[in-house]
Amino acid sequence: MPKKESDRFRELKEIIARLRGPNGCPWDKKQTHTSLKPFLVEESYEVLQALDEGIPEKLRDELGDLLLQIMLHAQIATESGQFDIDDVVRSISQKLIHRHPHVFSGQKVKNVVEVEQNWETLKQEERVEGESILAGMPEQMPALAYSQSMQRRVAGVGFDWEKVQEIIDKLAEEVAEIKQAANQQEKANEFGDLLFTLANVARRLDIDMEMALRSTNQRFYRRFAYMEEACRERGVNLASLSLDEQNALWEEAKRKE
Repeated sequence: MPKKESDRFRELKEIIARLRGPNGCPWDKKQTHTSLKPFLVEESYEVLQALDEGIPEKLRDELGDLLLQIMLHAQIATESGQFDIDDVVRSISQKLIHRHPHVFSGQKVKNVVEVEQNWETLKQEERVEGESILAGMPEQMPALAYSQSMQRRVAGVGFDWEKVQEIIDKLAEEVAEIKQAANQQEKANEFGDLLFTLANVARRLDIDMEMALRSTNQRFYRRFAYMEEACRERGVNLASLSLDEQNALWEEAKRKE
């Protein structure tokens, strides 16, 4: 007879507890919140890669690896008497119900925009009095994602450009300021402003900048690898080709995709 969902979750909890127990695994037993941080980041990125690849079985496995990290952190907290995984589930359940009154409390909304506005309003109600709406954003986030998230929050209270074209026009201004920068530090500052403006354009166009850049990186990787393979097959050294010849190979790689 197939196990119920609750039974499978309970079994996972018991496995994690046993791994951390007196007769458990030496590696699991010595882990701490701090020592596990790199693995949490790594597993998160592997989930993103599985999403990009679109292979359901790989996504399933990577989500399992990410869940393992969550369960380990919850078990460590349980052992120190802070909270357990049930508290984690209860907390997120309560938060979801509170932030979706249009689903659970009969509130009426017209569209997604109203849902987002209500979400920000409810989040503000949950904040400590006097706390910035930008507080609590994890500084460990990749800079581009952090920038978009920060801009999304302030836009929720109306601090935003009226039209996306105004932001695009701002790009030309930022490029000009890079050209006019007097020293390396000024160039770095102006370049940061340019990236920040690009992140804002991406947000308004509903583009995840981190995902967009990762996709471009992957395309570049595939095309350059094609160039290398083509050179090996033709018995030529890629580095010895002229830039025009390399560009011709690049265009060939683009056509092959």
